[in-house]
Amino acid sequence: MNGGTLILLAAMFALLWVLLIRPQRRKQMEQQQLLASIEPGDEVLTVGGIYGIVTEIDEDDDLIVEIAEGIRVRVARRAAAGVVKPGEETDEDEEDDVAALEASEDEDGVVDSVEIVKTEASEGAEALDRR
Repeated sequence: MNGGTLILLAAMFALLWVLLIRPQRRKQMEQQQLLASIEPGDEVLTVGGIYGIVTEIDEDDDLIVEIAEGIRVRVARRAAAGVVKPGEETDEDEEDDVAALEASEDEDGVVDSVEIVKTEASEGAEALDRR
């Protein structure tokens, strides 16, 4: 190998380090700090997609998460994908669903379950061509 090839190989390795390895390590460190900072009272999202509020941390460093009133599950700390900040839960899709349901209310303000099913079915029908 000549000197130019060796310099090119070293430059490619340095570029790989800067573009791929360093950002991944930074993300990994941020995730570890996030997991270490979880305390009782925090709302968390698990890697399985379950939202809940941390009620306590047991002796094995697992989280006891309340996912519904009176329903608690034990979750490994590393299974927490993130902490949900207040106000972060609003979703445009949920707002669209509420608007569609409000539009389908009867004059007495009650939404028939049949109308809800029709609304959801018509939204899904766009994705599926049944012909």
